[in-house]
Amino acid sequence: MNEKEFDYINVIPLVDVMLVLLTIVLTTSSFIAIGVIPMELPKATRSYGEVVKTQTIEIDSHSTVYLNGAMVSLGALKSTLETMNRSIPILIRADRAVALQRFVEVFDILKGLGFSRISLHTQIQR
Repeated sequence: MNEKEFDYINVIPLVDVMLVLLTIVLTTSSFIAIGVIPMELPKATRSYGEVVKTQTIEIDSHSTVYLNGAMVSLGALKSTLETMNRSIPILIRADRAVALQRFVEVFDILKGLGFSRISLHTQIQR
């Protein structure tokens, strides 16, 4: 009996396996990104860590600076921030009509003092 040699490689099983793996990866990544896996978290009677409060710096359209809702000058802002822990997250909310110079001055104070967790609050345009 004479056997015939293969002239090609059958890739259909390989494609099937790869599609199954792709489906598993996409399904898992969407659950992780969206967080839609329903779960009820356990409850504890005590807190086991410190809650980190975000400090908010706001700049209105008249370039007035506020720290956590209280109006401050740039000098007072710098002296107040000097006493804070550098790992505290800072959220900057600036009006879009504010002069860029004022935003840069506030940002320069934060970076000069060594704050690294700085976020800029924006709104998604639809």
